[in-house]
Order: sequence, then structure tokens, then C-alpha cells
Amino acid sequence: MNYSIRHRTTYDYDEPVTVSHHAARVEPRSSPIQRRAAFDLRIAPTPALRKMRTDYFGNRVCFFSIQEIHQCLEITSESVVAVTHFTRPVASLSPQWEKVAGLFRDPVSPEVVEPYQFCFDSPLLANSPELADYARASFPKDTPLLVGVLDLNGRIFSDFKYDPVATAVTTPLEVVVEQRRGVCQDFAHLAIACLRSLGLAARYVSGYLRTRPVAGKERLVGADASHAWFAVFCPDLGWVDFDPTNNLLPSEDHITVAYGRDYSDVSPLCGIITGGGKHEVTVAVEVTPIA
Repeated sequence: MNYSIRHRTTYDYDEPVTVSHHAARVEPRSSPIQRRAAFDLRIAPTPALRKMRTDYFGNRVCFFSIQEIHQCLEITSESVVAVTHFTRPVASLSPQWEKVAGLFRDPVSPEVVEPYQFCFDSPLLANSPELADYARASFPKDTPLLVGVLDLNGRIFSDFKYDPVATAVTTPLEVVVEQRRGVCQDFAHLAIACLRSLGLAARYVSGYLRTRPVAGKERLVGADASHAWFAVFCPDLGWVDFDPTNNLLPSEDHITVAYGRDYSDVSPLCGIITGGGKHEVTVAVEVTPIA
């Protein structure tokens, strides 16, 4: 499936901004199942300094600095991405979750050194006995890893209500668990922290959803904006993605932009400004299938 993606973010400031420095992670990744055919990033006002690089996790990042007085900042990315159809793994054939968790105990095998870093606490997430208890209901003894993750994915979907006004980017996970509501970022964080609390490797994935569903299918929650889900590491299969917001395994309707330990590693836009006062942010995403 080929997609044209347009992602526009606008900041309107109450007062003039004299200087600002930003990092943008909005360029889709390339992978064995996803090919980035084109990418363009437009920024207004025009930055005095602009540089592209690849971060530690392999995500493309644009650093830019605006050194003229402005009260509006607009960042627009346009991409063309091809997502290849792929066969989903058979969950019941995955190894027992206890054996997978055992791979990440000292001494760690060389083949799992890369995913091992996703077993630990990260800037926004901390392992805990409480989260392990919640997750353990999905992982009885000898349960195949992906069967357990599928069950956890479904329980989060059932136990938590999608509520776009219940949380903000800075809302701690403890509040999300207490209120039992949040958005895609919160549900991905919850799943990751639960899995890590069991000794498993899980990472945060940011990206987009197809805006208009295929005829006969329901519209997925999270379209029209950046979306988030998570991936768990499974030996022989590598990283397997899950979307707790929609209770499914991502397929051709999901386009990956970046991944990291949690949202703080993959925020589409972040930065610092001088001045500005209060501001309003408007985000619009359109993901359109093309020939």
C-alpha cells in the first residue's frame, strides 16, 4: 500500500518569540516492510540554522533554529511511503514468556544485547510490582509470549477508556492507571511498563494511521494525528508491534515514524523558546492511499 502523508503543526504565540531551537522527528523510517520514497520538510519562518542527522535509535531528526522575531511557527512535512503486506506471526508458536524473560537475565546472551536496553526504566516509565501484577494475569505459567501480549493488549483496550481530554503529554502513568482513561500514548506506555516489569523488552513506536478506512471497516482511533503503539521483542521473530488503542496488531494501515524507550525519545516536535507567553498548538495529519 502506497501513502501520501501530510503532517502540519502550527504554534500561535500570544507574544513575540525572539529565538527558538527545535528538533523534529517526522520523517518516516525505512525498514524491510516500509519504504520511504519521498520526504520534504517546510518550516516558516525560515530557520537560520538547519541540520538533519540520525539519532541513537536510527530515527531521522531535523534540528533547526529560528533567530528572527515571530508569533507563529508552522512545520509541514510531506512524505510518500510504501508499506508492504506481511504475514502476522502465529502467536501460539512463539516461545514461552518465561524463557524469553530469562534471556535478559545476567549473563545476557550476545544476540539480545540490542533489545536488552528496552528492559529498563526510561525517562517517563518505571517498572513496578503493581504493574507486574496487572500484567501477570495475561501470562500464566508456560504461556507463549505473543499469546500473553495479545491478551494484555486486549485487556488494556477493555479496561481503559480512550479520552482525548483526560491526560496531557506530561501526565504520569500512575494517574492514567488510577483514572483508567487516556490516549494512545498512555496506553502504549502502560503496556511497555507492564512488560518491562515482567523482565521483557518493549519499546515505544510513533507513527500514523490511515485516515480513511477501507470500505466496510471502522475508522481506527488515532487517525488525523500522530499515533502511538508498542513493540515487544520475540526471539526468532524480532520486534512484533501491538496497538492497544485499537486492540489489534498493526498492519498496512500503520506507518512507522520513530521508536525509542518512551515518548520522550520520539516526540514529533520539541524545543525551547525565548518569549512567546502562552501558545496554542494545532496539529493536522492526512494519510491518503495513492496509486
